[in-house]
Amino acid sequence: MPVRLLTFPQPRWTGLRQPRVLAGQLANEVIRSGTDFDGTERSPMRIAEARVTLGVVAAREGDLETALVYGERALAGERRSLPSLAMVASDLGRVLQMNYGNSSDAQEFVGHLRELRGDR
Repeated sequence: MPVRLLTFPQPRWTGLRQPRVLAGQLANEVIRSGTDFDGTERSPMRIAEARVTLGVVAAREGDLETALVYGERALAGERRSLPSLAMVASDLGRVLQMNYGNSSDAQEFVGHLRELRGDR
């Protein structure tokens, strides 16, 4: 049986606009294809990672509020591998610290990530 791997392209990490648009489109497709017609999430980990990607895109586009909504929703969702999600979400944490280091909301999210990872 072949192994299905979900990989996100490098655009999540770049600052270039065009790759961010592509990353957002791919993330939205992952959410759409992983959600049943009744709203049930069939692929909670993939969807959580896609939400992190959308959060990174929003943060790089200057929309802190949307970035935080996607980030918190990703962390609050049903998941099976918290270490993996915390690692992916650290991308969002880095962007928030870089772009919104003075925002208490951004620092609160970064603190939430540190708690999940067991950092103190």
